[in-house]
Amino acid sequence: MTGTPHVVNDVMTRTVLALRHGAAFKDIVKALQQWQVSAAPVLDDDGRVVGVVSEADLLRMEEARIGAPVDYGHVRPQLDLARAPSVTAAALMTCPAVTVRPEATLPEAARTMARHGVKRLPVVDADGLLRGVVSRADLLKVFLRADEDIAGEIRREIVPHLFPDSAEPVRVRVCDGVVTLTGRVTDTTLVPVAVGWVRGVNGVVDVECALVGPRRRPDLDPDLPDAERVPPDRGCTSRIPEEGTGP
Repeated sequence: MTGTPHVVNDVMTRTVLALRHGAAFKDIVKALQQWQVSAAPVLDDDGRVVGVVSEADLLRMEEARIGAPVDYGHVRPQLDLARAPSVTAAALMTCPAVTVRPEATLPEAARTMARHGVKRLPVVDADGLLRGVVSRADLLKVFLRADEDIAGEIRREIVPHLFPDSAEPVRVRVCDGVVTLTGRVTDTTLVPVAVGWVRGVNGVVDVECALVGPRRRPDLDPDLPDAERVPPDRGCTSRIPEEGTGP
């Protein structure tokens, strides 16, 4: 059903830098600079992701090699000296790697990044093989979708499904990703469902809902006061005399 968010496979970068676990320190530095990335997944001989090497890992090693500079104003964290002299990706990498599956939704990927404090995630299949990399920038691509495309999808696939016999046409307006729904619907219990589905449409930033129920029919509404019992000062200012009671 439409309204399902994009998945990682739709936005990830497929041509990515990957390092073999035996890659040397200088080769890693050159590769990161050439590809203009700050980290890269490390693969074993079978192509499975076993870790990630980042600029922070490289700097940690270099600091330990030359001796950390003295900072009298701050207490520096203790360096892992056992790891620092290592010169291959296998020894420098952070492992296990934080990864994501291609079928994961974009919110799931974003939560994983936030939870682990990383800017990108290797994308792996069920066998652990590298399929791509998804970054924060990739996750934001979905919000570049044109307003007209968003509105068209809602009109085609959500409105007819939920409100096929609405009392009045449901109008959809989108401005900068914010969707506004207006109109009268027969079943107001479906309004929260509609809002939820619209929020899940690719590119939607927010939803403003002004959907209301059908117009009430006074003659069928038992809660309305009887017209004959309305006091004179709240009803008509003149009365039609009953037959035979004229002046």
